[in-house]
Amino acid sequence: MLKRIVMTITSAAMLQYAAHAQQAIGGGTQVASPEIHDDHTVTFRLEAPEAREVYLSGDWMPADGWTPGKVAMEKEESGIWIHTTEVLPSELYGYVFLVDGLRVNDPGNPFLSRDIATLTNIFIVAGDPGDLYRVNDVPHGTVTRRWYDSPGLGMDRRITVYTPPGYECSGESYPVLYLLHGAGGDEEAWPTLGRAVQIMDNLIAGGKATPMIVAMPNGNVIQDAAPGEGSDGYYTPRFMVPKTMDGTYEETFEDIMKFVETHYRVKADKAHRAIAGLSMGGFHSLHISRYYPDTFDYIGLFSAAILPNQNTESKVYQDIDSTLARQMENGYKLYWIGCGKTDFLYNNNLQYKEKLESMGMPHLFVESDGGHIWKNWRIYLTAFVPQLFK
Repeated sequence: MLKRIVMTITSAAMLQYAAHAQQAIGGGTQVASPEIHDDHTVTFRLEAPEAREVYLSGDWMPADGWTPGKVAMEKEESGIWIHTTEVLPSELYGYVFLVDGLRVNDPGNPFLSRDIATLTNIFIVAGDPGDLYRVNDVPHGTVTRRWYDSPGLGMDRRITVYTPPGYECSGESYPVLYLLHGAGGDEEAWPTLGRAVQIMDNLIAGGKATPMIVAMPNGNVIQDAAPGEGSDGYYTPRFMVPKTMDGTYEETFEDIMKFVETHYRVKADKAHRAIAGLSMGGFHSLHISRYYPDTFDYIGLFSAAILPNQNTESKVYQDIDSTLARQMENGYKLYWIGCGKTDFLYNNNLQYKEKLESMGMPHLFVESDGGHIWKNWRIYLTAFVPQLFK
């Protein structure tokens, strides 16, 4: 997951810079930023006449570890700082300004995403794959936030559910993809950061994916919902919370399946169930699919947080080899693994691939450029979904 930004008292200074930057209500000149040109260059502007230096930091720039690169912006006589990029390939991008060392969101751009506790401005450059992440003029599915009873966790919990276009009036039953987030995420991660809703609408409209229900649960078992959406109210999200990878989620996952299969028209059999997840969600997908070895015909591990020295105190993580062997014997249609070649988990995923090969367990291993980033996970989803339920 992306590096968590710690909020400090300097937030007041950030707000002051934002106030200088725009006066969207009550007068003032609207500063256009970002401005996406026909040639796919992008111009950024920030009005900050008192600033000494301003940098643009974007996720298309070469990163320094977890930190995206940055480039100095030039100050015009008007007090507006400006920078125009080189041609950017089609993609969804995130960026912020660094004003005298302070992280500042673009007041000219109201579109942001939250990754853990970090807010980042976003924009999309048209083309492939960017058009998959846009809301296009196609039939749209329905997204609902539902509450379900989890007897295993002793609480009601929130889940995001996507139903495909026409679900409400079709009367048909549909297959289900359970799509799991990574550490620091929640039931809002895949619909927002992952653009899962737009991806599903566009793939289905293009005839590239079977219409399906997508269930996106919260994988943090101590939460009833995303921060600010549950009974704990407003609090700062954290990268890791207790009990996220101790077996509890895997043991109680049947509560989620029971809710989906009793409240939606689904084809409730192995051939019509898929499970996939990124990072921690890939870890969960691996272990849920082998802990319930005759439940899913499709498994997707996206940059999975595969731990070579997994804690064995939970019964979930015992007898891994024998349960994988049973999963293989029961049969499945697709075991898909994707990981970036510069991902810090690449070697772990490569070792897991070699383990499956030594067992004779069929799988598909896909390498991509880049590291542990949403860009890759969106691409993996667009590659995985068209292979389901064929």
